[in-house]
Amino acid sequence: MKEFGGKVLVLDRNDINTDEIIPAKYLTAAARKDLRDHVLEDLLLDSKPLSLNKIRSCRVAVTRANFGCGSSREHAAWVFEENGITAVLAVSFSRIFRQNMFNCGLLAIELPEEVIGKIIALSRDSETEIFINLEKKTISVHASAWSEEISFNLGIFEKKLVQTGGWVEYADKNY
Repeated sequence: MKEFGGKVLVLDRNDINTDEIIPAKYLTAAARKDLRDHVLEDLLLDSKPLSLNKIRSCRVAVTRANFGCGSSREHAAWVFEENGITAVLAVSFSRIFRQNMFNCGLLAIELPEEVIGKIIALSRDSETEIFINLEKKTISVHASAWSEEISFNLGIFEKKLVQTGGWVEYADKNY
């Protein structure tokens, strides 16, 4: 099973869509690894693009509401996985993007707006790390000025998908 935790990548905006996560012009790539260098390529935060080195040093993305809206493409979850991001924490997700995350064995966790806001604010001033305990359904947040354990909800089937590595692995094991 994957480990869920590490440095935080802050994507401080609502309505980040799948075209910003992985531009449509790369959807004809022959292999998932071919998507890797194009993660968040068209996303501008504070009028500037994110560096690939910054993205690849992080394991958990934290963002605002309606993350993954737009086209329903698995590639948006795949590109996170290819770059080592195993969990996204947000106020809310597009329904299809959220399911694609679980289908890939990745976590999509919804948290209250005030919790997400606090994590984002702390991450501006210090390096923040998040570690997720799937069994206990807890998130441990560690920043220089704050450390806290937060509970989250996860359905039984979603948990099984994540534990087995995604839908294909789950189906192979159970059907």
